[in-house]
Amino acid sequence: MITSSEAGALTDERIAELRKQFPILENSTYLYNCSQGALSNAVQRGMQEYAESWRTSAAPWDEWMLKYDAIRAEFARFINADPDEIAILTSASAGINPVANALRFDGRNKVVMGEFEFPTMGQIWLAQQARGADVHFLPSQGHRIPTEAYAKAIDEKTMIVPLTHVSFVNGFRSDVAAVTRLAHQHGALVFLDGYQDCGTRPLDIKALGVDFFVTGTLKYLLGPPGIAFLYVRRGLSETLTPPITSWLAQREAFSFNPKSLDPAPNARRFEGGSPPIPSIYAALPALQLLRDIGLANVAAQIKTLAAAFIAGARDLGIEIKTPLDSQGPLVVLRTNDPGALVAKLTTRRIVVSARLDGVRFAFHFYNTMDDVDQALKALKDNINLMVRS
Repeated sequence: MITSSEAGALTDERIAELRKQFPILENSTYLYNCSQGALSNAVQRGMQEYAESWRTSAAPWDEWMLKYDAIRAEFARFINADPDEIAILTSASAGINPVANALRFDGRNKVVMGEFEFPTMGQIWLAQQARGADVHFLPSQGHRIPTEAYAKAIDEKTMIVPLTHVSFVNGFRSDVAAVTRLAHQHGALVFLDGYQDCGTRPLDIKALGVDFFVTGTLKYLLGPPGIAFLYVRRGLSETLTPPITSWLAQREAFSFNPKSLDPAPNARRFEGGSPPIPSIYAALPALQLLRDIGLANVAAQIKTLAAAFIAGARDLGIEIKTPLDSQGPLVVLRTNDPGALVAKLTTRRIVVSARLDGVRFAFHFYNTMDDVDQALKALKDNINLMVRS
C-alpha cells in the first residue's frame, strides 16, 4: 500500500511540474479520468521501450517475462497484497469470468448485487443463471444502495456479493467493510470491483477483507487498455478450478506438457494465456509514477477539487447525482441533454463523459482549481441544459 510517506506533499509547484508530464493538459481541461486517464510521457516511453525490445532483443520473451513478474509485484504492493495473490489479465471481464465459472451453484446459488454495478458485472453473473445462479439486484434509494438493503437480501443461500467500490453511474461509494462483514457472517463471498476507485487513494485490500478484487489500468491508474488485475484472497484459489484455463495458468507453465492439467496453486490459475506485454510495458511506469507521488497525496488533492466543484454546482442550483458523503474522484451532475452538454463543453476543450442522464466530472492529482473554475463557468453558461435541484 502506497502512502504519502513515500513522497513529498503535492504543493501547487509540484502539481505544476507534474502536469508537464501530461501533454494534453497544455490545452485541455481534462476531467475524463473515469473513462481514460491522461497519457503521460512516462507511459509513452514505456510503449517505446516495448517496441525497442521487440526490435533489438535476441530473446524478447525472456525480457518480457521479467516485466510480467515486475508488474505483478508492483501492483501487489499497490494494494497491500502478495504477488502470488495477483493474476494479470487483459480486462476486468477476464478476471470476473473465470471466478464465476469456477463456482458451483448446487447448494448456495444466490447472487446479490446493487443496480449500480457496471454492466459487465451484472451480465457475467446473469449468464450464470444457466448453471443455477439466482441473481438478485438491489434497487437504489436516493442515488445510493443502502447497507440495510444488503442486510435484508444476504442470507444462508447467498454464494457471492459482487460490489462496486465507486459506481460508474453516479460516484456512489459503497461501504465495503460493512457489506463484507454481512456477507461473511452468512458464509458468502465478496467480489469487489475497484475500477472507478483504484489509483485515487491508498488501498489496503487485506484490511477490507474482500475475497476477490478486480481493476484495470486505463482509468485512474493512468495506463492503457488491455491490462487488468485480479486479487484472490490467499487460500481461496486452491478451492476453485476454472473450467477455462491456459498454459500460463498451470503450476509448471514452462514444462510445455499438453497432457498435464495442473493449475497453479495461486491466483495465476485464473490467467487467460500469454500476457498482454505491450500493455504491461505501458502500465508499469504509470504505477511507478503514482507510487512516487503517494496515494494519500493523490486522495487529498482529489478531495479538495471534488469538494470545491460540488460546492460550486450547488451554488448554481444543479442537481447532483453523487451522494454528498461519497467523497471520491467522480462527481455526476444531472442534465436534460447529455449529448448537447458534452458537445458544449468539448468546444471549450473541457473533456468529460456522459452516462444516462448524468455528465461525469472526474478529478485526478493533476487537476487544479482552475480546472474546477473552468468547468463551473461552462456549466453556468449552459445552465439551460442542467436539471435544477
